[in-house]
Amino acid sequence: MQPGIVEPGYGSDPVGLVNGYLFTPGQPAREIGSADALEWLARARAAEQGGLSGEAFLWLHFNLSHSACERWMKSRLELPEDFFESLRQGSHSTRIERQDPALLAVVNDVIYNFGVSSNDISTLWACADRCLLVTARAKPLRSVDKLRAAVRRGEGFRSPLDLLVHLLRDQADVLVQIVRETGIGVDRIEDQLLAQRLQANRADLGAMRRGLVRLQRLLAPEPGAMFRLLNRPPAWIRDDDLQELREATEEFSLVLNDLAAMVERIKLLQEEIAAKLNEQTNRTLFTLTLVTVLALPINIVAGFFGMNVGGIPLAEHPHGFWILVALVATFTVLAGRWAFRKEGP
Repeated sequence: MQPGIVEPGYGSDPVGLVNGYLFTPGQPAREIGSADALEWLARARAAEQGGLSGEAFLWLHFNLSHSACERWMKSRLELPEDFFESLRQGSHSTRIERQDPALLAVVNDVIYNFGVSSNDISTLWACADRCLLVTARAKPLRSVDKLRAAVRRGEGFRSPLDLLVHLLRDQADVLVQIVRETGIGVDRIEDQLLAQRLQANRADLGAMRRGLVRLQRLLAPEPGAMFRLLNRPPAWIRDDDLQELREATEEFSLVLNDLAAMVERIKLLQEEIAAKLNEQTNRTLFTLTLVTVLALPINIVAGFFGMNVGGIPLAEHPHGFWILVALVATFTVLAGRWAFRKEGP
């Protein structure tokens, strides 16, 4: 871990609250603790029931690794039961769906490994309504860290859904960076392939392809859930926020198309490398076969004349050795012509 990246007290809230922010129109976001967040939320719920709901809202980000986190959220925040069921489900496919009167989102993202490049995936669960956005994760995520940095820079947000859309766009930016870095590696391997330096590129390409396919499978939003949300949004969602969500979904689809194109490019490179390796193997086998064919006449002659029996021809002939050399050379030339003729077609 690099010093200075994680501030003191990071994730040290007694209930597992990593960060809490209160967003008020016309003012920068203000950090808020769990106790103050409960007080503000109680007032906001009372005002909402009285028909006096304002435009201020909370973002509470929790660490699920904390033992008290889930229990505290369940007892204090009045979140839908489906949110807690999704925490225990085995399916982590990316989706945003309507759970009246709230939104439930499951977002897969790349783990933020404190400056170390990583393609490991973890899941973020989110629940949003008119005045509250709750996000929870077990491991630090890159897109959440980028969203937190945007909040600290003073970037304005209109609603909890606006925060969620920003999170999706940050996730798409992370994925674009991964695709770009992978493309640089693929370009390097392609240059080595053109220079006839294969080395261990097959293993590198295989690892890249497995990583991208896993990202594609986990990060692609479920079309059905997104389609239902865009056509039947909750009443508290603004039209401009809904349009932002639609645009973010389209942008994410383009990023996934780029990822699919990169996977296909890696597949073609793997096939080309495999073809070149097969060609090298065939050339090596042909060379070994040619050497065997050329050595066959002399081996046969040596075998016959090496027999320890009587009646060996040319044994008493003064030029017997040179006659055998001529015979072996003739048969070797004939075998060589036959072998090279077979190579031609």
